[in-house]
Amino acid sequence: MSKFTLKWGILATGGIAETFARDLWPNPETRDVKDVEHKVVAAASSSSKSRAEDFLKEVRGVEGAKAYGSYKELANDPNVDIIYVATPHSHHYQNVRLCLEAGKNVLCEKAFTTNAKQLEELIKIAKEKKLFLMEAVWTRYFPLSIQVREWITSGKIGPVYRTFADLSMAMPPEDTFKDNHRMVNPALAGGALLDLGIYSLTWIFQTLYTTQKSPKAPSVLTSVRQYKTGVDEQTTMLLSFPREDGGDAHGIATTSFRVDGDPDGKASAGPSIRIQGAKGEIQVFHPAFRPTKTKLVLKDGTIEEKDWDFPGPGKGSGWKNGFGGTFQEEGEGQGMYWEADECAYALRDGRKEGKYESLEESLVIMRTMDEVRKQGGVKFPEKIETTDYPVDLN
Repeated sequence: MSKFTLKWGILATGGIAETFARDLWPNPETRDVKDVEHKVVAAASSSSKSRAEDFLKEVRGVEGAKAYGSYKELANDPNVDIIYVATPHSHHYQNVRLCLEAGKNVLCEKAFTTNAKQLEELIKIAKEKKLFLMEAVWTRYFPLSIQVREWITSGKIGPVYRTFADLSMAMPPEDTFKDNHRMVNPALAGGALLDLGIYSLTWIFQTLYTTQKSPKAPSVLTSVRQYKTGVDEQTTMLLSFPREDGGDAHGIATTSFRVDGDPDGKASAGPSIRIQGAKGEIQVFHPAFRPTKTKLVLKDGTIEEKDWDFPGPGKGSGWKNGFGGTFQEEGEGQGMYWEADECAYALRDGRKEGKYESLEESLVIMRTMDEVRKQGGVKFPEKIETTDYPVDLN
């Protein structure tokens, strides 16, 4: 059987773009995926064509891969099937719209946009043009996450009444970032919520919303601690999800730059995610974005612990991947390839959105974050909140 080949263009050449593109290089058969494959055929840097050329060499793009010094050139490349948008959150709306208007399918890094009204507009355009559009919440496509959702929908832990989810990383902003850094700069939609908190919300939603037959959007209560630049440095959210029995399920999502969810790096502090049902609970251990361990604890005395692998070409391959200057063991995947596989299957089969997070759910999550920012008094400049297009954000 011939494989479906998905030809990728990479929009931006920063750290997350490099991690994603690196993960496309190993043969998918190393993770038991035998019917799709990926090729990085183009990349664009807003700074220079030479930066894009260096990027393609670094990630092992295919021979003859095209390097561009502008995003518009990439969007108009007829050899590109889908574009991965890896710019800061603040730029997603403008960049994704550029690609959609050029007739390109898009995988966009999380958080999808700066606000819900921007996402509504992108969804409208994608549907009008019959294009594939998906938020790159890679964690949802891990075998670990698929198993957790199956435990819930099968009734393994009974009805789920509460989920706790945290992603906090101790990096005091005054010591870690300059005020113009994307993590704390309001002009780049900085703050803990859109960068780290989206993962806490991912676990809340995929356990209390995705798994429901008739999911309903939650009500939101939040407390926000602001940094001197005006972005959030610590946020706590209480989400109440209506249930058909007249009650509700509670999701408690937390994120912070001030404390660490795994202080000693050895999981001594326990799980960062706890999914609690009438028959027991599922524990998922830090970090929420790339967990490698689960623990199932049932009232009948059952305890099942499991370590989860991230397959790759293995030791001796000379290939490594990682993020933020830290690499996994030689030959071990980062795990971003699973969301890429989902894109390949969707385009092969004619689907226009992701299997494990619909555009509707992405929109509900974006509205939730809008409400969190509203309650916490976190505001971004109008030029990154607008749905006007095109807007020069340089």
